[in-house]
Amino acid sequence: MSRRWGRALRDRALVAGLVVTVMVVGTAVCSLVYTPRDPLRMELAARLEAPSASHPMGTDQYGRDLLSRVMRGAVASLAVGAVAVGIGMGIGVILGAAGGWVGGWLDESALRVADAVYGFPAVLSALLVTAVFGPGVLISMVAVGIAYVPVFARLTRANVLALRVQEFVTAAKALGARDAAILWRHVLPNTVSPLIVQATISFPLAILAEAALSYLGLGPQPPHPSWGLMLREAQNFLQLSPWYAVFPGAAIALAVLGFNLLGDGLRDILDPRSS
Repeated sequence: MSRRWGRALRDRALVAGLVVTVMVVGTAVCSLVYTPRDPLRMELAARLEAPSASHPMGTDQYGRDLLSRVMRGAVASLAVGAVAVGIGMGIGVILGAAGGWVGGWLDESALRVADAVYGFPAVLSALLVTAVFGPGVLISMVAVGIAYVPVFARLTRANVLALRVQEFVTAAKALGARDAAILWRHVLPNTVSPLIVQATISFPLAILAEAALSYLGLGPQPPHPSWGLMLREAQNFLQLSPWYAVFPGAAIALAVLGFNLLGDGLRDILDPRSS
């Protein structure tokens, strides 16, 4: 383990991913207490200004500071990603653990439910849910989270099936431990590493899903900033103000790149098969 951590610290991609991730998360946290300007304040006299000392990223069609809006938009993306992955992991682990440990009809039912959900991408699920409940951040979180349930369910089930035949489980049963106690105390803790890696890999995909939903008008509603919503608004001004689309697009790309590099690095560290 120590050798893997030492190799990881020498991995430039992992270090770069960690730095970018910390920077993105730090920007989101900072924007909750400070932004250079009010991200919701309109100044029509300054609409569609080019980047300058007073507006480092320029302004939008209402004269709002793009730097402040990009900073605050990180909150929506990270919040949707975190909650969505949390929902997918929470439900998926329960279904996968129950099905893998009990087996039989319960396992078969859990697999069929996972297959049914897996057939609906996050964006399509959001469209269906929005048709019933209306657009919003909460809907985006739930829709993307449900789409991730099959991923975590199958991962948990595979690990539980592999662990339930190990010697330490047999020994625990021989000592009279109950199935629920064995599953909770001995089996599930050994599935934490792959779940952490999967969560880290799923997070950037959730950010992309949130951006797509916001672009379609299903995420945060105006005037609240969101990277995807900013791209949608910028498409009408690409020739006049190309920077309007460049900065939120670059923010999405940077966040996704950082979390992807971090996920790949964690997979190398936590994979017991790596040397």
